[in-house]
Amino acid sequence: MRYLPRILDLARAAATKSLFLFGPRQTGKTCLIQHALPEVKTFSLLDSDLYLPLNQRSAMLREQIAADDAVVVIDEIQKLPLLLDEVHLLIESRGTRFVLTGSSARKLRRGGVNLLGGRARSHVLHPFVCEELGERFELRRALDVGLLPSIYLSQDPVADLKAYAADYLREEIAAEGLTRNVAAFSRFLEVAACCNGQLLNYSAIGSDAQVPVSTVREYFQILEDTLLGRRLAAWRGSVKRKPITTAKFFFFDVGVARYLQHRRGLRPRSPEFGEAFEAYLFHELSSYQDYRQAAGGRLSYWRSKSGFEVDFIVDERVAIEAKAKTPVGQRDLRGLQALAEEGKLERYLVASLEPHPRRVGPIEILPWRRLLQQLWAGDFG
Repeated sequence: MRYLPRILDLARAAATKSLFLFGPRQTGKTCLIQHALPEVKTFSLLDSDLYLPLNQRSAMLREQIAADDAVVVIDEIQKLPLLLDEVHLLIESRGTRFVLTGSSARKLRRGGVNLLGGRARSHVLHPFVCEELGERFELRRALDVGLLPSIYLSQDPVADLKAYAADYLREEIAAEGLTRNVAAFSRFLEVAACCNGQLLNYSAIGSDAQVPVSTVREYFQILEDTLLGRRLAAWRGSVKRKPITTAKFFFFDVGVARYLQHRRGLRPRSPEFGEAFEAYLFHELSSYQDYRQAAGGRLSYWRSKSGFEVDFIVDERVAIEAKAKTPVGQRDLRGLQALAEEGKLERYLVASLEPHPRRVGPIEILPWRRLLQQLWAGDFG
């Protein structure tokens, strides 16, 4: 199968400075490196023949890198964080640039290790976005099985999702020492997945998963540290209507979340379809923030205590409501209309299944694909 280019321009990013390339398993980090930096020397810490000697004597890394190795890749750097001292030395003494990949930043952030003091930028590789797949993108398939490259392109995505959930989400997280109680974490995963895209309620999740609230908080932090999910903060800029301040939480991939929910197949117009569509739109928007606006882009949602809600606020400028339906009715616009009365944002949009764009007062109702084309074209700022 031919390689599908990714939006993240790794060769350009590595041309001037070292970088960390984070991303969940199977987002395509290794494949991206092979195509963007095909001739670069690579050290994979998944290779035990390499890992064990370096674990015993990290200076071996310095001995295996030549003076003319301008760029060097170290894969799965979180498995041996002490190598970062050697990386630091080589950056300073030889000007070597490094691409340091990993699926978890938890050990690096919490282990007190050398994070290179600003000598390396951080990038995140996400599952596919619509822009990368082009004509190969199918909305219903994306909402059902997700957009992890190896799964979206698989001939048996359900079997691959099962392996991903069983082998990685449970066993490997345990193997990394991120949690000692695999059974409790597995229960938590399924309950948390059923709350994908909803307000965080630690007490309710703890009760359903049979784990203490303090453990629920720790588990959510594990999901964030391993890039398997992220919080969506509440937007607090409204004045006329008092906003709710509780964050939401989204898994990194709608297909993984749906597998953990034990859901298969999607019927258009069903509540499940609408939930998956909103989660997918969050994926596109958060990926855009990471790929194009690393210097401070902000994504949030708005809900008033009186019950009005808008799914996404992009960079304090654009409000977006996800409606997986056609036609979009007047009732579907209540949240955007209430927010428009505040007069604080520049655009008010609906991502819909309608085939043609139209306007209702200040609100633009757009086909979802056209909205994403505008996003990736930079029309949102």
